[in-house]
Amino acid sequence: MISMFIDKVKIKVISGAGGNGMVAWRREKYVDKGGPAGGDGGKGGDIYLVADEAISTLLDFKYKSVFKAVSGENGKIKNQMGKCGEDLFIHVPLGTIVKDLKNGKIIADFTKTGQKAMVAKGGRGGRGNARFSTSIMRAPQFCEPGEPAIERELELELKLIADVGLLGLPNAGKSTFISVVSAAKPKIADYPFTTLVPNLGVVKKPDGDGFVIADIPGLIEGASEGVGLGYEFLRHVERTRFLIHLVDLTLENPIENYLKINEELQKYGGRLADIYQIVVLNKIDVVSDKIVEQYKKEFQKYNNDIFAISAVTGQNIDELMNFVYKKVDEIPHPEFEVEVDEDLEALNNDDSEYEILKVDKNTFLVKGGKVGRLASVTDVRNTRQVIRLQNILTNMGVFADLKAKGAQDGDTIIVSHIEFIYYEQEN
Repeated sequence: MISMFIDKVKIKVISGAGGNGMVAWRREKYVDKGGPAGGDGGKGGDIYLVADEAISTLLDFKYKSVFKAVSGENGKIKNQMGKCGEDLFIHVPLGTIVKDLKNGKIIADFTKTGQKAMVAKGGRGGRGNARFSTSIMRAPQFCEPGEPAIERELELELKLIADVGLLGLPNAGKSTFISVVSAAKPKIADYPFTTLVPNLGVVKKPDGDGFVIADIPGLIEGASEGVGLGYEFLRHVERTRFLIHLVDLTLENPIENYLKINEELQKYGGRLADIYQIVVLNKIDVVSDKIVEQYKKEFQKYNNDIFAISAVTGQNIDELMNFVYKKVDEIPHPEFEVEVDEDLEALNNDDSEYEILKVDKNTFLVKGGKVGRLASVTDVRNTRQVIRLQNILTNMGVFADLKAKGAQDGDTIIVSHIEFIYYEQEN
C-alpha cells in the first residue's frame, strides 16, 4: 500500500503548569519560634516550535500529535524553590505555517533554519509563605498556587521550499530525471501516480553551491478543482523560483498535454499563472529525430526555452542543467508575505473564568481553573487560609454571582474539596 504525503496535521500542545508555593516554618534547634520558610513553586516548561532543515515532511506528527512540557515542582521547606520544568522544543520542516485552530489566526511561518516560536508559555510558580512576610505580617499562613498550563490545538501546514519544481503528466519521467541530476532516489514504476509525495533532491552546481529541486506529483486535467492528486500539491509549487515542465514525447498529443497542465496553473491562479518555465521534451531515445525536431518547432509557439533530452540515457542532460544553473542564479527566490498575527494565546495563562452550578435546593458548586487552584493550596483546618480564599473569591465576583443565582443564607458552597456556608455579605 502506498501512503499519502502528509502536508497538513493537527497537534495539541500543553505547557507545564507552575508548581504551588509552600507554607512552611523554620524548625531549628534552640529557635523557639521560627519564621516563615516556605519556598516558591518552580516555573512550568515552555513549548517552542523550531524550524529544522533536516526534516522534510510532517509524517512524524501522524504518530505523535500531543506534546506536553514538564510542570514545575512545588515549593519546599527551608525556602527552597521547586525545580522548574524543562522547555520542550518541537522540530518542524522549513516551509511550515502554523495556525491556531481556536481563532483561525496564522501565528508562525517558518522560512529559516533555527527559527523558533513559543506557542505555549509555562505557568509561573506560586509564591511560598516566606515571600509574604512583612514587618506587620511576620507569620503569613498562606501561599500561592502555581499558574496553569496553556493547552491549545494547532494546525501545521507544509509548503515546500524548493528552488525548482518539476511538472508533467504522470509518468512523464520526473522521478527518473530527479534521480539523474540529484542525490535523490525516488521510487520509479510504470503506472499512473507513481509519485504520491513531492520528492526533494539537492543538485550540486559546478561552483560547489547547491539548490533544491522538487518532483511535484503529476497533474491531470481538473486538478485545480480537486480531481486526482494535483489539488493537494499545487500550492507546493508556489514557492519555487521557476518550473521545469517535462513533456513525454511518447504519448499522443504532447502539446495538448502541455497546455492542459498550464491551464490548471492558470485556473489555480496567483503566481502560478505567470511562473517561468523551461520546457523539456523527454524520452528522445525512443522516438525518431524527425519527431523531436517537429515538436521542438511546434513548442516554439509557446515557449522560447526548449530542450530535448533522455532522462534514461542522460542525452543532453548536461546542456539542460547548465541552463538551469544559470536560471537559478538569475531568478531570485520569491518573497511571500504570509501575514502572521501576534500570538497572544501563547502567553495567556488566565484561567479565572468560572461557572456556578446549582447541585440541589441548598447547594451550589463553583467550578473553574483559578478557583480550583486557590482551593488546592487552602488548608481547611487553617482559619486564616479559608478567610483569605473567601476574600479572593469576593474580589473575583464569585459571591455576587452566587447571590444572583439565588444563594440564600445557610446554603452550602462547594469549591473543589472545600465546603462552607454562604452568608450574604454586608456592604
